[in-house]
This record gives sequence, C-alpha cells and structure tokens, in this order.
Amino acid sequence: MSLKYLHTMVRVKDLEASIAFFELLGMKETKRHENEGGRFTLLFMAAPGDEDCPVELTYNWDGDDGLPSDSRHFGHLAYRTSDIYALCQHLMDNGVTINRPPRDGHMAFVRSPDNVSIELLQEGENLPAQEPWASMENTGHW
Repeated sequence: MSLKYLHTMVRVKDLEASIAFFELLGMKETKRHENEGGRFTLLFMAAPGDEDCPVELTYNWDGDDGLPSDSRHFGHLAYRTSDIYALCQHLMDNGVTINRPPRDGHMAFVRSPDNVSIELLQEGENLPAQEPWASMENTGHW
C-alpha cells in the first residue's frame, strides 16, 4: 500500500483577499475548479517548485457563516523560507500582523485573512538575532 500527500484544504470567506495573502508569501495559482452546481470554487496555490504540495482554498459562493473562526482545530500550514526577516518585513509592509515574530531568527507565525495559522521557518541555520524582531512582542495568538 502506498500513500502520497495531495494537498491541504482550508475554507476561505473572501477568495480574493486569500489569494492576495498567499501571493505575498510567494505562492502562485496552479489550478482552479468552478463548480456551478455546488456553487463553490476550489483554487490551488503552491510555492514555485512545490507545485505537488498545494494549498486548496475552498470558497463557497453563498458564504460560510462559520468563517472566520479561530481555526485552531486545523493547526497550521508550514513553509520554509530563505530569509525569514525579509519575508516577515514584506508581510508587515503589506498589512499582515506578525503574531509570533522571528525573535530567534528561525520561526514566525502569521494568520491568513480567514484566521488560518501559518508557520514560517528559516531554511538552514537560524539567522542572527536582530531588531526589530529580537524585542518584538507576540500579537494575538498563533
């Protein structure tokens, strides 16, 4: 018996806001499926080179009263980055709250517009501690 990872699915309330957020992370749309009968859109996004590990954004055209919720039952999505400080600065410059700053030069957490927790991990060794990250407090929960 074999097993292969396919994707992670998250429900989103505002498809365009979610696409914009994942694009800030550097991801691109890889596939889209519009289902007229079921009144939903499935949109797959992946980091370049990781097209076989997409995130499926499920958008219900008639809304979803349960969103956004805390989403802690889901856990988080995790992505490795070549420069955690540069990515966090890019996200902050575009209005994204850094919930858990990369004080250790290794790990940070942010949340998508639908409150999905995203873990960002530094590739390789931790970067040396630097400001403003080293003294930045947590914001909200992650």
